[in-house]
Amino acid sequence: MDLHIFTDLFEALTIFCFGLSWPISIHKSLVSKTAQGKSLFFELFLLLGYALGITRKIVQVTLLGSTGFIFYLSFFFYILNFVEITIDVALYFRNVRLDKARNSSIHA
Repeated sequence: MDLHIFTDLFEALTIFCFGLSWPISIHKSLVSKTAQGKSLFFELFLLLGYALGITRKIVQVTLLGSTGFIFYLSFFFYILNFVEITIDVALYFRNVRLDKARNSSIHA
């Protein structure tokens, strides 16, 4: 087999494994309704990392012509993870607002 297939497969599986945690994090953010224990800084760096991975894939396919199912599968996982983290970041801001509302009603 071609070495590129193996490297694309390992990359796709890595991103898939990372992506498994985001639905859990989103669920926790929805249910807990608090931003406590969350790090916006951490999530923004993850977003940047996935954006760079997506950019790499675009450059790779346009300049080097890399194609194939596994290549596109890893590209899909980059985009899916980016969307999931974006949802979690949006929930962070919602939860910060809910935390402030709770704190202001306690101190009122």
